[in-house]
Amino acid sequence: MQRTTLMLALALAAGATFPLQAADTARTLTQQELAQVITWRRDIHQHPELSNRETRTAALVAAQLRKLGLEVHTGIAHTGVVALLQGGQPGPRLALRADMDALPVTEQVALPFASTAHGTYRGKTVGVMHACGHDAHTAMLLGIATALSGMRKDLHGSVLFVFQPAEEGAPADEEGGASLMLKDGVFKDFKPDAMFGMHVVSALNVGTVAVRPGPTMAGSDWFRMVVHGRQTHGAMPWNGVDPIVTAAEIISTAQTIVSRKLDIGTLPAVLSFGIVEGGARYNIVPDTVELQGTLRTFDVGMRQQAIDNLNRIATHIAAANGATVDVELPVGDSNPVLSNDPALAARVKTSISAAIGAEHVIEAKPWMASEDFAYFAQAVPSVYFFVGATPQGQDASKAPANHSPKFLLDEGALKIGMQAMLQASLDYLNAPQA
Repeated sequence: MQRTTLMLALALAAGATFPLQAADTARTLTQQELAQVITWRRDIHQHPELSNRETRTAALVAAQLRKLGLEVHTGIAHTGVVALLQGGQPGPRLALRADMDALPVTEQVALPFASTAHGTYRGKTVGVMHACGHDAHTAMLLGIATALSGMRKDLHGSVLFVFQPAEEGAPADEEGGASLMLKDGVFKDFKPDAMFGMHVVSALNVGTVAVRPGPTMAGSDWFRMVVHGRQTHGAMPWNGVDPIVTAAEIISTAQTIVSRKLDIGTLPAVLSFGIVEGGARYNIVPDTVELQGTLRTFDVGMRQQAIDNLNRIATHIAAANGATVDVELPVGDSNPVLSNDPALAARVKTSISAAIGAEHVIEAKPWMASEDFAYFAQAVPSVYFFVGATPQGQDASKAPANHSPKFLLDEGALKIGMQAMLQASLDYLNAPQA
């Protein structure tokens, strides 16, 4: 643990409090920039781009940051953009991050700025949509950069604005995202003392913000299997080896890993298959079937236990059916568990409570979704929090989830997210440093 974080933890444990920037400052700054943030968000929403292809979005971001007179660097991790704001007063180093990429999803929301964009994903033409809210993240961070730049002379410390590509995962055979930004040296010349990020979520109503100390989002692994059988006529399956039946047995038995092999009374875990591909004609038993899926865990030991069981199940079921199987686990980068620095999380929660009211700030439950912000959180003490995106009065538990073609962000979330992040940032920059 870094010295600053350790001193903060000891101080909090002793009941110390930290001076808070007047909440009116964050509210005023948010209100000044909100109309432009909404305009940016709608523009980015209407022109979404897939991972590692965020050229238009990156150009928009870089142009705005240059207008602010910031030191801007582009082309990090392909399309990433970073900008440094040097405050006029001494203070700590803070990094703020937003992700820019969209998803291969065809939008089904009737908005005047709905996406009609298309792209190529896994060799197929697909609709492209900001179905996870990264358009909001990018727009809010641009607004925050604008607001903080306007008070540069009186700003304590310095802020690195990180606009990250490929959070949803780089295309096959490419690198991308937070891990590549770090590999490309995003912190080489500016090592933050702390880093903050946020995510809009449909599971919460607008006006609510959730944050928790410690493990917050699951680590994720992507796996791929290819089951090899022997092709034959569908009328005479005994003359071949059926990879479809074999794959079905693997899928079914793999569900017992979480329910029967892992101690989910301690920590949750999820194993899901998302792709099953095989065959070209209804009356032909094919040679191969490809399976792809995801494993989500919060514990290194449980992760390895699940991996070992999945390999064993696939290998033995294939052998029992006279087939073979190639298992690749993990495929590409695996997102680590996103863990919030406990002392810093307590501090951020206090700040957000001052910004929007303590009654609107809750402790987040561990979320099985993953986030490659976890790589940044491994590099520097970090906090990642969640901002409600479903309209007030609507049952958030029934709202279309992030990644749904019907995902709908209430733009009231932009105001709340900006206020929360600005308050947390100003409080951190103005606090006395150990």
